[in-house]
Amino acid sequence: MLWQRLLTAALLIPLLVWADYALASRYFALLIAAIILYGAWEWARLTGFARLFQRLGYVLLAAAALWGAAQLPLQLILWVALAWWTIALLWVLRFPRDERMWSHRALAGAAGILVLVPAWRALSALHEDYGPHAVLFLLGMIWLADSAAYFAGSRWGRRKLAPLVSPGKTWEGVYGAAAAALLAALAGGFLAGLDAGAYALFALLCLATVAVSIVGDLFKSMYKRHAKVKDSGALFPGHGGVLDRIDSLTAATPLFVLGLIYMGDLLP
Repeated sequence: MLWQRLLTAALLIPLLVWADYALASRYFALLIAAIILYGAWEWARLTGFARLFQRLGYVLLAAAALWGAAQLPLQLILWVALAWWTIALLWVLRFPRDERMWSHRALAGAAGILVLVPAWRALSALHEDYGPHAVLFLLGMIWLADSAAYFAGSRWGRRKLAPLVSPGKTWEGVYGAAAAALLAALAGGFLAGLDAGAYALFALLCLATVAVSIVGDLFKSMYKRHAKVKDSGALFPGHGGVLDRIDSLTAATPLFVLGLIYMGDLLP
């Protein structure tokens, strides 16, 4: 229900903003790790690890993967994530032809690690290297794009984006999300004091980030459709589970951080 969604958002957003600004980067990373591990708990159920010991084992595997990712070079993790989301896009485009392959529990389990772990490393690095403002900008842009996609799709939606995966999503919603990305880039670039050249690159990065966030959303929808469930969980009333809230971010964050790294000296 709409009132549940609004009430949950009104409670969660201030808490997340507080954590972003109040916590030191190492504690912020631990908080995000806890959220990621709960997402791993949901992913295990979604992909067929139904028994308690299986789900606990998968969460422990995800925790070990988080520790391992922290030991590796950041850019390696980000490039692996970019390659992975390219594969994920191909799976979405071919749905349901490859369903037997990607629904196999071993491959689905590996997919969950590739979805969750690089996103944690990227968001932790974003907070540590670029500060709370950068984290808030990314979160705000993705939230704004999601809302713009929903309202544009509801108002003008005609052409289905991926009807076999997520029938409610439309190309008109994508255009709404792109417009939101450009607005966010204009505001963020102005506040950061970017020059014209950096402004253009930053706008392209924001567009690409929102585009890949849609892939993240569709990828989780594909697994939910396979599992015949509407939501990944019921932790957040009106919103579903953790995966339902972070699906876009898991794909968007690695690309956004990689883009900031390669913009390098163009940033203030």
